[in-house]
Amino acid sequence: MRIAAVAAHFGRDVEACAAKVEAITADARDRGVDLLVFPDATLGGYLGGFDAVGGTGLPPALAPDDALFPRLAAAAGPVVVCLAYREQAGDRFYNSAVCLGGDGVLGRHRKVHQPAGELAAYSAGDAFTAFDTPVGRLGMLVDYDKTFPEAGRTLARDGAQLLACLSAWPASLTNRAPRLLQDRQSRLFDLYDCARAAENQVVLVSANQTGTMGRLRFLGQSKVVGPGGDVLARTWAKAGLTLAELDVAGEVARARLVLSHLRELRPDAYS
Repeated sequence: MRIAAVAAHFGRDVEACAAKVEAITADARDRGVDLLVFPDATLGGYLGGFDAVGGTGLPPALAPDDALFPRLAAAAGPVVVCLAYREQAGDRFYNSAVCLGGDGVLGRHRKVHQPAGELAAYSAGDAFTAFDTPVGRLGMLVDYDKTFPEAGRTLARDGAQLLACLSAWPASLTNRAPRLLQDRQSRLFDLYDCARAAENQVVLVSANQTGTMGRLRFLGQSKVVGPGGDVLARTWAKAGLTLAELDVAGEVARARLVLSHLRELRPDAYS
């Protein structure tokens, strides 16, 4: 299986974002990619800061049945594509991810864990659920979700062998380093990716935004991580497409052959 993670900037113009998704997806199809993961806020961009909405305004909101999703599903064709947007459901708004294929919507996720600065823009989701796709059973995490071990563990216990992590993860606002790779948030971003893969013995696909939005400067560092916590491919801080080729089911089975973290859990001892 060929797995790819996108590092790119997505702004407020939804049509421009959709055209970029279509172009990147077409390139991925030409390269034989089976699973393609885009960053958080793929359609309409992320917030411009955490203290106030600021000059960037709120990201535009789309209904779950917006005509844009069938269009992007058709563009995906045989590729399983994960992307994210600000969802409007009645009078509530969510930071949502959707998984698409040529046949339509395969799965959805609403971001559960929120930093305080998101509360004016999004409501919180309330569940982590894996779902079946042509590339295997998959679960999605949005941004801050991956900070919490319980999120990835819930998806793994629900049978997910692939975790798609869609992020708009910025550099530190309080202790900014001169170079992105030296930034404290850069270290944490990588640490969480590798830890969530290793502790659950799954393949993790992490996509992140690049560039800036308002006060936020995004880290990039999209990657594919194996079930041993090893980084198989990455983009570093610049925009690009990182690609890894591996047998997901085979690698997961091999990682669990001697030590199987899910089988050896002791939830009765954790309270």
